[in-house]
Amino acid sequence: MSTTGRIHNFGAGPAVLPLEVVEECRKSLPNLDNSGFGLIEISHRSQTFQNIVDSSMEKLRRILSIPEDYTVLYLQGGASLQFYMSALNLLRENEKVDFLVTGAWSQKSMKEANRIGDASARWDDTENGFISIPKNGEYSVRKDSLYLHYTSNNTLFGTQFHHLPDSNGKPRVLDASSDIMGVPLDVSAHDLIYAGAQKNLGPSGVTVVILSPWAMQRVPNDLPTMLDYSVHSSKGSLFNTPNTFGIFVLDKVFSWVENNGGLEGAIARNRAKSDLLYEELDRSDFWSPHANKDSRSVMNVTWRLPNTELEEKFLKESLDAGLGGLKGHRSVGGIRASLYNGCPIESVEALVSFMKDFEESNNR
Repeated sequence: MSTTGRIHNFGAGPAVLPLEVVEECRKSLPNLDNSGFGLIEISHRSQTFQNIVDSSMEKLRRILSIPEDYTVLYLQGGASLQFYMSALNLLRENEKVDFLVTGAWSQKSMKEANRIGDASARWDDTENGFISIPKNGEYSVRKDSLYLHYTSNNTLFGTQFHHLPDSNGKPRVLDASSDIMGVPLDVSAHDLIYAGAQKNLGPSGVTVVILSPWAMQRVPNDLPTMLDYSVHSSKGSLFNTPNTFGIFVLDKVFSWVENNGGLEGAIARNRAKSDLLYEELDRSDFWSPHANKDSRSVMNVTWRLPNTELEEKFLKESLDAGLGGLKGHRSVGGIRASLYNGCPIESVEALVSFMKDFEESNNR
């Protein structure tokens, strides 16, 4: 545990934030930017808050090199709402859409798309327990499919795309919730990207949605108001009261990213952290990583121990040692370390040191 009393936080989300961002939040709580209004009291219609929205979106566009003609929205409801909302805005009844099913979240998004059109899994690793990511050539996209949907990072099982999936010339729709701004991303190669903020970008309650001109043109004019991208775009993401606190934190996180090497800096730090942990996992048969090596995630590292009793002991003793958030998802079990942008390499070093000691004491 650090001198601040903060634990080494490996939680999958809401996730650890850079300490300096947390400190900025604390300072702004009673009085935001000398406005006289507290951070969680400021009106979303005020110029003070509008400045924050504008600042954060400008930084987001710079960091991710978002094309000028793309639309950026701050919405609510998380990626779970976007599973349906993205299909509702793009897809028409009886139209086809293709999915690469690499985990629970892509399963859920395909289920929602099937409420509107004909959603088909063109590749599905369910039977193998989601240990890998499809290579180009291992699946085919239907000629009459409207778009290809994929989830870039699998938080539950610890797999991740390290290439741009072939879409047979069709638009790509991407759920980038758990690795946006932490890995390479060609925004211009996608027509819709959505991401819950609570992993790499900020706190829970804000969803970033990025849309190409094609995607905006697909939006029909008879949708329920709150589910219509065009409505939110026309109001600058302020059609209704947004998560003002969350957007403030996004702005501060984006500043932190820019001040620490931009996207390239984040990519390098995340690669260094994951390399350090995977090196330990590969060192001994005591640890059993879940994902195939060529599909391993740099964001969520998952592994098992020889038996569940040892896993429970590992979780208890690691927490006692100041290492938190390591329990695997309830549907998977085992151990999971999430290494998002806010996780410092010192936390990974502390984890690896604990793992070495734990193995030495229990590998008999």
